[in-house]
Amino acid sequence: MSPPVHEPLTGYREYEPDEMRRRASDFYEDVRRRRTVRDFSDRAVPKSVIEDCIQAAGTAPSGANMQPWTFAVVSDPAVKAKIRVAAEEEEREFYASRAPQEWLDALEPLGTDPNKPFIETAPYLIAIFVQSYGVTKDGEQVKHYYANESVGIATGMLIAAVHNAGLVSLTHTPSPMRFLNDILGRPPNERPFLLLVVGYPAEDAMVPKIAKKSLDEIAVFV
Repeated sequence: MSPPVHEPLTGYREYEPDEMRRRASDFYEDVRRRRTVRDFSDRAVPKSVIEDCIQAAGTAPSGANMQPWTFAVVSDPAVKAKIRVAAEEEEREFYASRAPQEWLDALEPLGTDPNKPFIETAPYLIAIFVQSYGVTKDGEQVKHYYANESVGIATGMLIAAVHNAGLVSLTHTPSPMRFLNDILGRPPNERPFLLLVVGYPAEDAMVPKIAKKSLDEIAVFV
């Protein structure tokens, strides 16, 4: 086995403590404004913005640097319509028979239901897939390590990038989601992870009145 190739660390920037605190505080104040939105505008979004957001997500750390993700970007109205039909079919089954009452009770304050018009209204859908294993040009399978965790980190970075660009998003997870493979022509080694709806909020967009847990509730310092 050949020795690993390394290069100097050139991208890191160190800041003075006061500047560090300011940057951390500013980032928190900005990202705390982020809200999950279900009422979207059909206003066009430049494709280059979506490309840059995905490239930002692609910088995420991953197990053995395998980068086990595929971002399938959908803007074609006909394809979005197919996805909506399939997603709503799964959602009707979920609300009618699959979901336990406890789960339905937890969802009730959010006002969700099987109807997903935002899938067609928003200018972009980003279907995020986990590559269970890689495939070389010769058809050989390559094992991926910590694929779910890696794609979860990349998805979080994508959501933050979308917010930073001045857009809103919705994480949508109809279950099961294998219909996305069929509609988008993705191979069997890719498993749908999440459908991210991206665009501008509708002018009359409303969001649930909720609160996030405090630092004391989410962190332990030892």
